[in-house]
Amino acid sequence: MNTMTPPTRERLAAAHVLVVGDAMLDRYWFGSVDRISPEAPVPVVRVNPARQQERLGGAANVALNVKALGVRTSLITAIGDDEPGHLIERKLEESGIESLFERRRDLTTIVKLRVIGRSQQLLRVDFEEEPGYEVLQGMLPFYEKALAQTNAVLFSDYGKGGLTHITKMIELARAAGKPVLVDPKGDDYSRYQGATVITPNRAELAEVVGRWSSEAQLAERAERLRSELGLEGLLVTRSEDGMSLFDAAGHLSVPAQAREVFDVTGAGDTVIATLAAMLAAGLSLREALPIANRAGGIVVGKFGTASVSWDELFATGAAA
Repeated sequence: MNTMTPPTRERLAAAHVLVVGDAMLDRYWFGSVDRISPEAPVPVVRVNPARQQERLGGAANVALNVKALGVRTSLITAIGDDEPGHLIERKLEESGIESLFERRRDLTTIVKLRVIGRSQQLLRVDFEEEPGYEVLQGMLPFYEKALAQTNAVLFSDYGKGGLTHITKMIELARAAGKPVLVDPKGDDYSRYQGATVITPNRAELAEVVGRWSSEAQLAERAERLRSELGLEGLLVTRSEDGMSLFDAAGHLSVPAQAREVFDVTGAGDTVIATLAAMLAAGLSLREALPIANRAGGIVVGKFGTASVSWDELFATGAAA
């Protein structure tokens, strides 16, 4: 049980998190499903034009989750000079997120379209083109300047080409004395060498260290990876089994918050965003863990990519 006093609004407002990564646009089309198509055994969705939503996705959603807690938030990303990119820019501005963009005519902004019928996601369509270059390499001078003003750096790696040179960025942040959090992707974690903490889910971790058959085996493999990468902590999100933090003090687990799960979309974004906000406000990893766990438990009860406010997270008795 966490009995520490939660950070005040003023303490969080004084903190600053820099988010770096692949921004996306999440689109939702809602409709009615009354029949099966005569062309194929699939439902026919009659989309309601009045029920279409567009939300920030990817690293932009991570930044929005940090901002929702009242923390000053900056985002470094690259977007296409296209309609989805302009929409992302406008939504970030409306949210009060300080953004450093690289707009590129040769880059297609990533869009994830979800078709919803009968309160269920029926289909997801991804619009994206893998760039043949490091899209953020030219923004290193802006990144170095932003480091001087931030309290923590969060890398949201979706494997879309934005963070090919993340190792250099981590080195710069650590040299500046900033905690570095990484939401990893792929099976090569050597690129995250020297980060403060990485936050794979259990499937992502198994892809790197192999499947484990016991808690002891998980602990042994997690500690070996943590040591190899020079991390202060390795946080594994484990769905219904809660979260497990492996650090120099050993192994700390927190159980999942008991609530009805409506949608797990973006839950990992909320967890690492909350963790970054707490570290930026001066909490330790172990102090931040139960707070991030609670935030994840709240957001899965919401539809689609969503965020958690200070009021929701720190309501009376919430952090207990």
